[in-house]
Amino acid sequence: MKKYRTVSAGGIYEASYEINRSKFIAHVKRAEDEEQAREFLQSMKKKYFDATHNCSAWVIGVDVEKHKSNDDGEPGGTAGNPILEVIKKNALTDTIIVVTRYFGGIKLGAGGLIRAYSHAASMGLAAAELVTMTPMTQLAVTLEYGMLASVENWLRQKKITVVGTEYAADVTLNLMIEPSNIDWIISELTELTAANFLHELGEETLVPIKII
Repeated sequence: MKKYRTVSAGGIYEASYEINRSKFIAHVKRAEDEEQAREFLQSMKKKYFDATHNCSAWVIGVDVEKHKSNDDGEPGGTAGNPILEVIKKNALTDTIIVVTRYFGGIKLGAGGLIRAYSHAASMGLAAAELVTMTPMTQLAVTLEYGMLASVENWLRQKKITVVGTEYAADVTLNLMIEPSNIDWIISELTELTAANFLHELGEETLVPIKII
């Protein structure tokens, strides 16, 4: 599994601004394949059916295998590509941005359009919650209750995430850690507890970590 940056799943993020009486509305969404991207684009076109243009761009795939932009009637290269470049500049994938324009009667010129669509897309991303999809492994650590306080204190110091605690004859702490950290965490726990603990590794999974 590879780490990558994207938009938080489940939300549609919006931002808008006006220039020379033209209104630009940006919508940003997670799209994990081209079908999802097309469906979202069509939903925006349906919602803003009376708009002058609904321009778009998306990037799909962990290795940025697929990308597409569309000017939707604006002069070639003045809308879709500036939106696409904003996505790329932010190193995002599995992301679509649709910028809707209501023409206000004053032409912006090619340079003005490029700046306007780029700015709207950037505003959309500024409003969005961005995450790093990070490979993580669950490590279940089982130990005696007498060791719990010292181990929890150590976990706080090391900023290791505890996703759950199970209380039985012994206590089990379910940790979520990056695979590259497994060896040193087990080594330090061995030293801290004098090897008086059991551990079990779970499957590796991708976890969204909010980008601050």
